[in-house]
Amino acid sequence: MPEINPGPHIYGTVKVGDRGQIVIPADARKELSINPGDILLVMSGRNRRGLAIIKADAMREVAERIMKGLEENKQEP
Repeated sequence: MPEINPGPHIYGTVKVGDRGQIVIPADARKELSINPGDILLVMSGRNRRGLAIIKADAMREVAERIMKGLEENKQEP
């Protein structure tokens, strides 16, 4: 995986097309290893003023760590 700069990063702007599609900037695709066929999870925050897009497999890893932690805590007396 390419080295990722720490902290937030702005990759530029995108325009929403007639069908609601956007193009993820090439620099973002390269740095975040987003490839054709990857599944992305699109979320919004509580204020619903923006979107967060994350690779589904990355979110799956987070969920698995959470579940493992819950199981470990459940087994402790």
